[in-house]
Amino acid sequence: MRANVFMPERIMWKFLRNRQLGHKFRRQHSVGDYVVDFYCGELYLVIEIDGKVHDETAIRDSVRENFLRMAGLSIKRYTAQQVNNDLDWVLGDLKEYCDGLSVATGKPHPSLGTTSP
Repeated sequence: MRANVFMPERIMWKFLRNRQLGHKFRRQHSVGDYVVDFYCGELYLVIEIDGKVHDETAIRDSVRENFLRMAGLSIKRYTAQQVNNDLDWVLGDLKEYCDGLSVATGKPHPSLGTTSP
């Protein structure tokens, strides 16, 4: 799947990798039966870059998004056009969003069970 990553995802990955925004992101990460564009486990955050294919799969995307939200994840979406034409805004918006997320340290993700005593 990574060989077929479209250009806006490649662009975003250049800025998400190696903790450049202060958090570890993974790309093409599996969550349940779904593969998300980018995932940050410490923030329980999914980032999706929507291209033209998303226009044609609205119902399937809605089911997928509901699953991710029920798993306790927040979802931040950007369009391919935003990444291509206004990358500075996208990165600034994402940084602000990440900084605003509260993370309960020492507690497990809501859908991943409990910690050991």
